[in-house]
Amino acid sequence: PVPFTSVKVTDAFWGQRLQASREVTIPLAFSKCEETGRYENFVKAANPSDDYVVGGLAFDDTDVYKTIEGASYLLQTYPDKKLMKYIDSVLVVVAAAQEPDGYLNTSRTMNPKHPHEWMGSERWEKVEDLSHEFYNLGHMVEGAIAHYQATGKRNFLDIAIRYADCVIREIGEGEGQVVRVPGHQIAEMALAKLYRITGEKKYIDQAKFFLDKRGYTSRTDEYSQAHKPVLEQDEAVGHAVRAGYMYAGMADVAALTGDKGYIDAIGNIWDNIVSKKYYITGGVGATASGEAFGANYELPNMSAYCETCAAIAQVYLNYRLFLLHGDSKYYDALERTLYNGVISGISIDGGKFFYPNPLQSMGQHQRQAWFGCACCPSNAARFMPSVPQYVYAVKDNNFYVNLFMGNTAKVKVGGKRVEFQHETNYPWNGDITMTMKKANSKFALNIRIPGWVKG
Repeated sequence: PVPFTSVKVTDAFWGQRLQASREVTIPLAFSKCEETGRYENFVKAANPSDDYVVGGLAFDDTDVYKTIEGASYLLQTYPDKKLMKYIDSVLVVVAAAQEPDGYLNTSRTMNPKHPHEWMGSERWEKVEDLSHEFYNLGHMVEGAIAHYQATGKRNFLDIAIRYADCVIREIGEGEGQVVRVPGHQIAEMALAKLYRITGEKKYIDQAKFFLDKRGYTSRTDEYSQAHKPVLEQDEAVGHAVRAGYMYAGMADVAALTGDKGYIDAIGNIWDNIVSKKYYITGGVGATASGEAFGANYELPNMSAYCETCAAIAQVYLNYRLFLLHGDSKYYDALERTLYNGVISGISIDGGKFFYPNPLQSMGQHQRQAWFGCACCPSNAARFMPSVPQYVYAVKDNNFYVNLFMGNTAKVKVGGKRVEFQHETNYPWNGDITMTMKKANSKFALNIRIPGWVKG
């Protein structure tokens, strides 16, 4: 991957979207975290009491992590001392809520005797059901890594590592450990990313453990992709966001371990999605029932669900499969989803959101500024500013240009520095100018020819 910190977007199309993120989406998401008591939960967790009534949703903590992630990506395009100071002030509150052994989950910690109704009486007791303890870990790690890459500071990364280490100590097949898998996946891809950042093999091992054990625990349903072991799966089923996150984690494990079983399984699932369960917009999830994939070729327009988060998950999956195989077909799918299935979920001014994105409507759908279950707005807040990291990739002496948008990039190819500039009015116009500003060695320049180009 070429990190987002190497690419500065100057593009008219995406520049407007990034500006809307900075001026509207991120401030809105932070203000909603304040208004809805998200920060207050961390304050209470730092000072637990039997008197607290734990409300909200068990994954409300993740809206804080996701918004910090998006704000961190933005710091690359728009350096902002005031924003950095604000994030640091939030992280002081988050750090204070962390238990001595690293566990961090406000829905339990603020009132351990009477935690959130989804929590269960013990840690991890309901993590395969509704407690979302591993889901919280996943978003925490993703946010912490973005923050570390953008600022060089470890104040968030160290919090996330302590929680990840707590999970690794307590989850497994060793003495005193319990075997559990995530109810809502995302920890798998987050732990793979933590392995890349730290070089610590235990994180990719834990990601693989979560995948290897799926289908062998108390959870064995299609809704959560636990109906059979992941290596035997060849069809996209169940909740489309959980599925997309898990498939992205499978692609990470495939790429980072070279495990042929994983490479084959995720390839079969991807083939099923793009040939039988994929809308023309690149959206996925045919049915509101279970926010789920439908049967093969079941792709209704009016009742399509196509959740914004599910489209974002498809970008993650296709990006990882490209990094594994280097085949432009994955970027054809990524681009389709990015320009249609994802950005339909966010208004041009950055202040209103769709949860589902049906292809047909009689006016019954309007974007809203927030939702009780705020996963889509906060996911949009973290995703949109991350777009610069998808433009390029590098392997050995090969430099890949995968998306077309105005930017300047400083990248290392074969260990040597390359400065590259991109000018275009894409997607409104197909003329693209690429300028090599600086190169210290010979290398192969691989420019994607989009799948829709004929002749």
